[in-house]
Amino acid sequence: MEMDDPVNVFGEKLEICGQDPVTGFYRDGHCNTCEQDVGSHTVCIEASKSFLDYSKSKGNDLSTPRPEFGFNGLKPGDSWCVCAARWLEAVEGNAAPRLNLKSTHIKALDIIPMDLLKKYAADLN
Repeated sequence: MEMDDPVNVFGEKLEICGQDPVTGFYRDGHCNTCEQDVGSHTVCIEASKSFLDYSKSKGNDLSTPRPEFGFNGLKPGDSWCVCAARWLEAVEGNAAPRLNLKSTHIKALDIIPMDLLKKYAADLN
């Protein structure tokens, strides 16, 4: 069940994260979430080589194309909705990518403190 008016970490309308490739739990370009999204794909990142390498090393290969799923693979610079816990893990592994707060769902705050998000915000700095 989708929320009617999803909001970002500022309590404002959730902005689009990425359309090329199309991201999000719903594959609608937004980092929207619902009860079925157990991973909480709420953080809108700008993929970096270090994050893609880190994610692959943790068993989540986001860079290899998977045509059977309509997925071309991410490259550095792509915008993508990632799991809040995975992003936080990447912070601890010194591999966290920058992110877009206006496109990060408010639910990310259940897992990540706002002060930490702001340190990596591409749309603030």
